[in-house]
Amino acid sequence: MDFDLTPPTGVGPLRIGMTRHAANTALDSLRDLSAISESDRPGQHVFRPSGLMISIHCVRDMLEAIELGRPSSQADHVLFQGVDVFALSAREVVRRVGEFTSIEEDPDDDASFVAPDLLLSFWRPFAADDQPDEEQGYFFSSVLLARPGYYDTPAQAAERLRQSS
Repeated sequence: MDFDLTPPTGVGPLRIGMTRHAANTALDSLRDLSAISESDRPGQHVFRPSGLMISIHCVRDMLEAIELGRPSSQADHVLFQGVDVFALSAREVVRRVGEFTSIEEDPDDDASFVAPDLLLSFWRPFAADDQPDEEQGYFFSSVLLARPGYYDTPAQAAERLRQSS
C-alpha cells in the first residue's frame, strides 16, 4: 500500500487538526485486520504486516503530528512527491526532497533533517551514508509530518501568533 505524505494536510485518512476521536478512527482504518499486531496501541500507533509503524500525536484533543516508521518489507511505501522515503538512501531522499523545498540538517542531530516549510522531519539514529549494509544509518528510520509551528521555540510561537493577528 502507498502512503502519500501531503504536508501540512496529513497522510491518507489522517488529517492534521482533526479531533482525537476522528484520528483514532482513521488510525484504526489503517490496520490490516487479517494480521493485527500485538504491538498495536489503539489511539497511539499501529503496525502493518510490512512492519510499517503509523503513530499519531494528539494535544488538546487535536491531531498535531503523524509519524511513520520504516517498514521491514516493501509491501508498504511512504512517498513524498514520488520519493520513497524509506526505500532510498537518506542522502538520496535529502537530495530529491531538496528539489521541492528547503531541507536542513537538524542542528541538534546531524543524522536527521527537517523540511521546515513543509514540516517534514526525517530521522535516523546515526549517519552511515557510505555504508549501505548499515541499514539503520544508511536509510531514514522514521518521518514525521506535523502542523505548522510544531517545532517552534516559545519566541517563534509568539511571533507566529503576532503575525496571524
